[in-house]
Amino acid sequence: MFRLYREIDRGEFFVVAVDCAQGGLDANFGQFLSKTKIDVPLVFEKKCVAAEMTPIIHEALEWLYSTTGIEPVVAFERQMGGVSALSNLQILNRNGHYRIFQRRKLGTIEGEQLTDAIGWDTNVQTRPQMLGDLKQAIDNKLIRLYDKTTIDELGKFIINKRGRAEAAANCHDDAVMSLAIAWQLYQSEQAPSSSNLRVKQNEGTLNKIY
Repeated sequence: MFRLYREIDRGEFFVVAVDCAQGGLDANFGQFLSKTKIDVPLVFEKKCVAAEMTPIIHEALEWLYSTTGIEPVVAFERQMGGVSALSNLQILNRNGHYRIFQRRKLGTIEGEQLTDAIGWDTNVQTRPQMLGDLKQAIDNKLIRLYDKTTIDELGKFIINKRGRAEAAANCHDDAVMSLAIAWQLYQSEQAPSSSNLRVKQNEGTLNKIY
């Protein structure tokens, strides 16, 4: 379910984005993007309904907090059961060891007024922007990727005859869409200014669910 590509350091701040699925051929795909190092050292991939992966993501976020000492920010895409799954994740976050992403009134810029809506909404307005921003980041080599599935999907993400960016025929885009959401969070979310790098807890949790 998880692929870890390097050690996670104390003091790293992460934004986490998950593209949700409701079974079938698509997978729930999560990108754990380090805003500190601008890379993606951890990814999650599992074919199941969104509700099934929610407690797994919760455990991973708890492990990430205990390792870094800083609360990560997490967003599920609201479609495909994402709103319900993220609401359940919010309930599981009893200790406040991570923050649930809230939509902003005008867009994604840090400082804009928050709404009550949780999760990332991919729609006709946000989709071109998020994919365009991701392309620019990759073209300018701003983000380091290690995951073969993600890299392969990016290579098969095309512009169709109607001018729409999408996965090529018989290919998937779960990794691409989750990475595009993560890059939006990278641009808008800030680490808690009051963080004091808490004492490590629950070490090894990720290994238990790896």
